[in-house]
Amino acid sequence: MIKRLAGTALVAATATTLMAAPAGAATAGASTSVTAATKATTAAASAQLIRTRIYFGRCKDTCSIKVRVKNRSGKRLYQVKLNARLKVNGRKAGSCYDYVGTIRPYGVRWASCTVRTSTLTQMWNNTLDGYASFRPYASTYVSYRYYR
Repeated sequence: MIKRLAGTALVAATATTLMAAPAGAATAGASTSVTAATKATTAAASAQLIRTRIYFGRCKDTCSIKVRVKNRSGKRLYQVKLNARLKVNGRKAGSCYDYVGTIRPYGVRWASCTVRTSTLTQMWNNTLDGYASFRPYASTYVSYRYYR
């Protein structure tokens, strides 16, 4: 939280410096460096405290997605939630949601959810009929809170 506030203050200070400069002083190089400073600040401020690993269970007309969520920090994570989006052959087949809970420092928790959609069933039937292949891919989004 402090890093985000510091990043916001840095961006605000840089913006006021550019606005206070004479019209001829602001060049394309200056605006590029402001963008680079903003990107560096946001990258440092949004460092992730977790790592995830995706495993598939049974994946035919229903797909079971299992995710290992590992806390890499020394902070206790609260209200950890998982959203998973399933794609088959690059086309969205469905999504699911799971509440993971609290993860202790350097701990690991498992989460799983199941996708059951008519789109997924139709893709599996097309695979059985020989019209298409079946290559599942899952992307995840994990949100959490921590307190100092």
